[in-house]
Amino acid sequence: MTVEVGQKAPDFKLTAHTGETVQLSDYQGKNVVLYFYPKDMTPGCTTEACDFRDHHESFADLDAVVLGVSPDPVDSHKEFIDKHELPFLLLADEDHKVAEDYGVWKLKEKSGKEYHGIERSTFIIDKEGNLAEDYRKVKVEGHVESALQFIRENLS
Repeated sequence: MTVEVGQKAPDFKLTAHTGETVQLSDYQGKNVVLYFYPKDMTPGCTTEACDFRDHHESFADLDAVVLGVSPDPVDSHKEFIDKHELPFLLLADEDHKVAEDYGVWKLKEKSGKEYHGIERSTFIIDKEGNLAEDYRKVKVEGHVESALQFIRENLS
């Protein structure tokens, strides 16, 4: 299954690094930037998370909440948050069900070995809970600015 622009974004319940249970529907009335990333503490994921951190106030000014999702456990998320002073929630999708619902759990290949993992992707969900934009196979450089520009031009 995969979600398409214009459709209702699949709701979910995941545990955040804070230990609280978070549902997408908790954010009805706000724009949500839901970004999926492969692994805490890796170079590309750290760069992306720090870019979201550095633009956090700009997203907040547009009534947008940033939520990061990976298959890492809560303890790993806590360490990632603390090390890089990330001001947003990271959600643990250890069984990768939410990643599957959003169509980002993919067969990947590295050094001749196949494995399943997250395809770096971002979903912008409007205040009514509909998918307004999606970015798949994200290249980290410039991505956060593109997402911010989309919200500024289309959802503010």
